[in-house]
Amino acid sequence: MTKLNPESPLRALMETFPHAGKLEWIGLRPGRRAPLAGFNHVEVLADHGLVGDHKAQRAGGKRQVTLIQHEHLNAVGALLGRDAVDPALLRRNLVVSGINLLALRDMPFEIGGVVFEGTGLCEPCSRMEEVLGTGGYNAMRGHGGIIARVITGGVIRVGEAVGYKKIPA
Repeated sequence: MTKLNPESPLRALMETFPHAGKLEWIGLRPGRRAPLAGFNHVEVLADHGLVGDHKAQRAGGKRQVTLIQHEHLNAVGALLGRDAVDPALLRRNLVVSGINLLALRDMPFEIGGVVFEGTGLCEPCSRMEEVLGTGGYNAMRGHGGIIARVITGGVIRVGEAVGYKKIPA
């Protein structure tokens, strides 16, 4: 998490969002190169990830869940000369709209009652060239989203609010 003085004006700015976002899509991969399947809800395990996703099998780590900005699906599609890209192709678990994911990169945030911590950027991999075609890797650069770890578990559902979560010191 961002380690700024609690009294810092910059910290106050970083913790202020115009409104909550919304969870638009949930995708799980049962195996390493398996295709993603979409779901309306999923159980989330603290310090593991999403039940049913192959990444949730081991505890610890910074990359328990991957998230991408819904608004970036159109941007990637435009860079490829087509309509919005199907989120299942991008190998990200959660698609959110209405909130800047990059601003949550080093912050705690909540979806429904589940708390996550943004731990870094989700950079594109060479698979983007396979699934999106020529130039897919470069189309995804800067639009890959973030990775996160799970602080507290529970169930999340498509349509739930996504927002910054102040953690008491």
